[in-house]
Amino acid sequence: MDYLAAFAISAAGMEVQRTRLDVAAVNIANVNTTKSINGGPYVPLIAVTKNKKSFFDGFKQLTQLNSIPLATVVQESNNVPRLVFEPAHPDANTDGFVAYPGVDTVTEMVNLMTAVRSYEANVVALNAAKSMALKAIDLGSGS
Repeated sequence: MDYLAAFAISAAGMEVQRTRLDVAAVNIANVNTTKSINGGPYVPLIAVTKNKKSFFDGFKQLTQLNSIPLATVVQESNNVPRLVFEPAHPDANTDGFVAYPGVDTVTEMVNLMTAVRSYEANVVALNAAKSMALKAIDLGSGS
């Protein structure tokens, strides 16, 4: 069994989940940011994981251990800003509405929890592969 492939798969999964966690944390941190560098409200981000190749090409690539065929891309979402009537706010428009980012806090919290759970599952898989490799070394050494 190629333990290095199992380690690489778990590492790729942990990297994807860490990116998802980072994106959700940034979105939650900017839930009330009414002015970004571009002048408008903060634009929420999304993490999109894409397979670089077809499933079978990716599987062949994994068995050869060149690299993991996953790519996580962080891009801006197309959520529309939510308008809140706050005429005294410095960023209010002429009608008294303030444009807040279209961040849904509940969705972001769910994304955080699922990313953490998936990360933990990848850690468990990595530890299982490590344990199997160590056991195989133990058996092979005759002790």
